[in-house]
Amino acid sequence: MRTPEQILAGARTIAVVGASRDPQKPAHWVPEMLREQGWRVIPVNPHADRLFGEHAYGRLADIPERVDVVEVFRPAREVPEIARQAAAIGAGAVWLQLGIVSPEARRIADEAGLEYVEDTCMGVERAVHDLVRGDERPHCRVYHGIDPEPEEAS
Repeated sequence: MRTPEQILAGARTIAVVGASRDPQKPAHWVPEMLREQGWRVIPVNPHADRLFGEHAYGRLADIPERVDVVEVFRPAREVPEIARQAAAIGAGAVWLQLGIVSPEARRIADEAGLEYVEDTCMGVERAVHDLVRGDERPHCRVYHGIDPEPEEAS
Protein backbone atom coordinates (compact mmCIF):
# COMPACT_ATOMS: atom_id res chain seq x y z
CA MET A 1 0.00 0.00 0.00
CA ARG A 2 1.14 3.50 -0.78
CA THR A 3 1.58 6.21 1.84
CA PRO A 4 -0.84 9.15 2.02
CA GLU A 5 1.86 11.30 0.39
CA GLN A 6 2.18 8.84 -2.52
CA ILE A 7 -1.60 8.60 -2.96
CA LEU A 8 -1.97 12.38 -3.13
CA ALA A 9 1.08 12.83 -5.37
CA GLY A 10 -0.29 10.23 -7.80
CA ALA A 11 -3.81 11.66 -7.90
CA ARG A 12 -5.13 13.96 -10.58
CA THR A 13 -8.85 14.06 -9.78
CA ILE A 14 -10.27 14.28 -6.26
CA ALA A 15 -14.00 14.03 -5.57
CA VAL A 16 -14.85 15.79 -2.31
CA VAL A 17 -17.89 14.30 -0.59
CA GLY A 18 -19.31 16.86 1.81
CA ALA A 19 -17.70 19.86 0.13
CA SER A 20 -18.99 22.99 1.86
CA ARG A 21 -20.17 26.38 0.60
CA ASP A 22 -18.96 27.97 3.85
CA PRO A 23 -15.41 29.33 3.30
CA GLN A 24 -14.73 29.11 7.05
CA LYS A 25 -15.03 25.31 7.05
CA PRO A 26 -12.18 22.93 6.21
CA ALA A 27 -14.59 21.19 3.80
CA HIS A 28 -14.35 24.37 1.72
CA TRP A 29 -10.84 25.71 2.11
CA VAL A 30 -8.98 22.37 1.91
CA PRO A 31 -10.50 21.45 -1.50
CA GLU A 32 -10.10 25.05 -2.69
CA MET A 33 -6.41 24.95 -1.75
CA LEU A 34 -5.98 21.62 -3.57
CA ARG A 35 -7.63 23.11 -6.65
CA GLU A 36 -5.34 26.13 -6.51
CA GLN A 37 -2.34 23.81 -6.23
CA GLY A 38 -3.25 22.01 -9.46
CA TRP A 39 -5.58 19.10 -8.60
CA ARG A 40 -8.91 18.65 -10.36
CA VAL A 41 -11.45 18.92 -7.53
CA ILE A 42 -15.00 17.70 -8.07
CA PRO A 43 -17.43 18.77 -5.32
CA VAL A 44 -20.09 16.31 -4.16
CA ASN A 45 -22.86 18.11 -2.32
CA PRO A 46 -26.56 17.57 -3.11
CA HIS A 47 -27.39 21.04 -1.75
CA ALA A 48 -25.08 23.05 -4.04
CA ASP A 49 -25.08 23.74 -7.76
CA ARG A 50 -21.50 24.98 -8.04
CA LEU A 51 -18.47 25.02 -5.74
CA PHE A 52 -14.85 25.96 -6.49
CA GLY A 53 -15.92 27.01 -9.98
CA GLU A 54 -17.10 23.47 -10.74
CA HIS A 55 -20.47 21.79 -11.12
CA ALA A 56 -21.38 20.13 -7.82
CA TYR A 57 -22.74 16.59 -8.08
CA GLY A 58 -25.37 15.12 -5.80
CA ARG A 59 -23.60 11.79 -5.44
CA LEU A 60 -20.45 10.01 -6.58
CA ALA A 61 -22.33 7.94 -9.18
CA ASP A 62 -23.27 11.14 -11.02
CA ILE A 63 -19.65 12.10 -11.78
CA PRO A 64 -19.00 11.42 -15.48
CA GLU A 65 -15.22 11.02 -15.25
CA ARG A 66 -12.58 8.92 -13.51
CA VAL A 67 -11.96 9.75 -9.86
CA ASP A 68 -8.58 8.93 -8.35
CA VAL A 69 -9.38 9.74 -4.72
CA VAL A 70 -12.65 10.23 -2.85
CA GLU A 71 -11.99 12.70 -0.04
CA VAL A 72 -14.62 12.53 2.72
CA PHE A 73 -15.84 15.38 4.94
CA ARG A 74 -18.89 13.55 6.35
CA PRO A 75 -19.65 11.93 9.73
CA ALA A 76 -18.15 8.48 10.34
CA ARG A 77 -21.59 6.84 10.34
CA GLU A 78 -21.98 7.81 6.65
CA VAL A 79 -18.55 6.62 5.53
CA PRO A 80 -19.26 2.90 4.91
CA GLU A 81 -21.85 3.81 2.26
CA ILE A 82 -19.47 6.36 0.74
CA ALA A 83 -16.77 3.65 0.56
CA ARG A 84 -19.24 1.36 -1.25
CA GLN A 85 -20.03 4.17 -3.70
CA ALA A 86 -16.31 4.86 -4.23
CA ALA A 87 -15.77 1.19 -5.09
CA ALA A 88 -18.79 1.23 -7.42
CA ILE A 89 -17.39 4.14 -9.48
CA GLY A 90 -13.91 2.59 -9.66
CA ALA A 91 -12.12 5.19 -7.54
CA GLY A 92 -8.57 4.36 -6.54
CA ALA A 93 -8.68 5.46 -2.92
CA VAL A 94 -10.90 6.64 -0.07
CA TRP A 95 -9.48 9.37 2.16
CA LEU A 96 -11.17 10.35 5.43
CA GLN A 97 -10.32 13.79 6.73
CA LEU A 98 -8.85 14.49 10.15
CA GLY A 99 -11.07 13.18 12.95
CA ILE A 100 -12.96 10.67 10.80
CA VAL A 101 -12.39 6.95 11.44
CA SER A 102 -14.43 3.96 10.28
CA PRO A 103 -13.31 0.35 10.69
CA GLU A 104 -16.26 -0.76 8.55
CA ALA A 105 -15.29 1.60 5.71
CA ARG A 106 -11.69 0.34 5.94
CA ARG A 107 -12.95 -3.24 5.55
CA ILE A 108 -15.13 -2.28 2.57
CA ALA A 109 -12.24 -0.44 0.90
CA ASP A 110 -9.83 -3.31 1.54
CA GLU A 111 -12.26 -5.87 0.11
CA ALA A 112 -12.76 -3.67 -2.98
CA GLY A 113 -9.03 -3.18 -3.48
CA LEU A 114 -9.13 0.54 -2.72
CA GLU A 115 -6.34 2.34 -0.94
CA TYR A 116 -7.54 3.82 2.33
CA VAL A 117 -6.47 6.75 4.50
CA GLU A 118 -8.29 7.90 7.62
CA ASP A 119 -7.96 10.60 10.26
CA THR A 120 -5.55 12.53 8.03
CA CYS A 121 -5.91 16.02 6.57
CA MET A 122 -5.18 16.07 2.85
CA GLY A 123 -4.23 19.75 3.13
CA VAL A 124 -1.64 19.01 5.81
CA GLU A 125 -0.17 16.17 3.72
CA ARG A 126 0.04 18.52 0.75
CA ALA A 127 1.77 21.23 2.77
CA VAL A 128 4.15 18.98 4.72
CA HIS A 129 5.41 17.33 1.53
CA ASP A 130 5.18 20.55 -0.55
CA LEU A 131 3.10 18.79 -3.19
CA VAL A 132 1.58 20.46 -6.23
CA ARG A 133 0.03 19.01 -9.37
CA GLY A 134 1.50 19.94 -12.73
CA ASP A 135 4.61 21.77 -13.87
CA GLU A 136 4.08 25.17 -12.29
CA ARG A 137 4.39 25.94 -8.62
CA PRO A 138 1.28 27.97 -7.79
CA HIS A 139 1.61 30.74 -5.23
CA CYS A 140 0.90 29.38 -1.76
CA ARG A 141 -1.67 31.29 0.23
CA VAL A 142 -2.85 31.20 3.80
CA TYR A 143 -6.13 29.31 3.96
CA HIS A 144 -8.80 28.77 6.63
CA GLY A 145 -11.32 30.60 4.48
CA ILE A 146 -9.62 33.96 4.70
CA ASP A 147 -8.10 35.54 1.62
CA PRO A 148 -4.91 37.33 2.57
CA GLU A 149 -4.55 40.97 1.62
CA PRO A 150 -3.01 41.38 -1.83
CA GLU A 151 0.70 42.20 -1.73
CA GLU A 152 1.46 45.78 -2.59
CA ALA A 153 3.80 46.43 -5.48
CA SER A 154 7.02 48.13 -4.41
